[in-house]
Amino acid sequence: MFIKLYAIALPVFFAIDMFWLGVVSKNFYRAQIGTLMKSDVNWAAAIIFYLIFIAGLVVFVISPAVEKGSWVHALLFGALFGLVCYATYDLTNLAVAKDWPLLVTIVDLAWGAVLAASVSTITYFIASKIEL
Repeated sequence: MFIKLYAIALPVFFAIDMFWLGVVSKNFYRAQIGTLMKSDVNWAAAIIFYLIFIAGLVVFVISPAVEKGSWVHALLFGALFGLVCYATYDLTNLAVAKDWPLLVTIVDLAWGAVLAASVSTITYFIASKIEL
């Protein structure tokens, strides 16, 4: 079940996050933390994060939601999972990084919750539709 749910969640996650990074917030991060950003993305690190994050969503949120038959569980626990994960990064940066903007932390916390809730809920509905 894990691999099937992971296979559904992976493209859903990438589609949503790439839309966020490439369209919605394209200039936001550069304006807020441009001096801290590398000119080239470390794709290996980014991909490893994505793979681990999605695995966490499947194990801690999506699988339990499917077992319970509850999209509400997927939505609420997905939001909580995303908030906790993104808070780890952003609140640590806010605590220790010089000139880390509070606005970036607030936007990222909201985005983490929305992203994980969306991926979890969409994956739940796809899994339900194909009767996993």
